[in-house]
Amino acid sequence: MIEDNIRVLRQAARATSDKDYKIEKNWCVIAGNVELIDEMAYKAILSNATIKILFREHVILKEGKLDKKFDFIMLYGNSIVINDFKDITRSGGGAYVQISRKYLADEPNIMVLVGPNDVVKYVASALEKSRIQFKTLQESHTTSFIDVDINNEVRLPNFIKSALKPFYNANEVVLTTLVVSIKNDADVGKVQSIATSNKIFVIDFKDIVTED
Repeated sequence: MIEDNIRVLRQAARATSDKDYKIEKNWCVIAGNVELIDEMAYKAILSNATIKILFREHVILKEGKLDKKFDFIMLYGNSIVINDFKDITRSGGGAYVQISRKYLADEPNIMVLVGPNDVVKYVASALEKSRIQFKTLQESHTTSFIDVDINNEVRLPNFIKSALKPFYNANEVVLTTLVVSIKNDADVGKVQSIATSNKIFVIDFKDIVTED
C-alpha cells in the first residue's frame, strides 16, 4: 500500500505541474471465490482515497440439487491502482476485466456479463442467433474453480454432504467475465433479457455513474 501511495503522489505531483495532464480513472470487474473477493475488497478499502467499491455481489446459483457459489466486485478509481488489482486477481485464480473511458467514448452500449463459462458461451450463441450485433472487447476466465455444494433441499446428514463435496467440485465450474459492446440501442434490452433469463449477471454502463 505504501508503494501505491508513492505512485499516486507522483501522479498527483505531475498533474499539478502539468496543466494538460489528467489523472485517468478506470473501472474493473473481478470475479472468483469468496476468499479472493474478500481480499480484493480489503485492498480497495485500504486504498479508499483512490478506489471506490461500486458494488459487490455474493451469488448462489441453484441447479438441480447443487448450489454454485461465487462473488464478484466492481471497482472504480485511479488507473495505476486499478491496474494492480489485475496481477493479484490472476495470481489468485480470478477473472479480471478493466474498462477505460476510451471504451465508453469509442464503443456503443458497453455491457459486462458475469457467470459460469458454459452459460456465458450459451448466451453469446443465443445473441448471435437472435441477430444481435455485438463485439467482444475483453474476456477473462477463472483458473481457480468456484465452490459447489449440495443444497439444503437434499435431506442428507452434513457429514455425508461434506464427504460428497469433493466429487461435485470435480466438475470444475469456471467463471467468465465478458465485456461486449452492443451496436444498436434497441438491442440492449434484448441482451439483458436473454442474459438474465439464463442467470447471467449483466452490468450496463448506462447505469454506472461516471462522474466523481
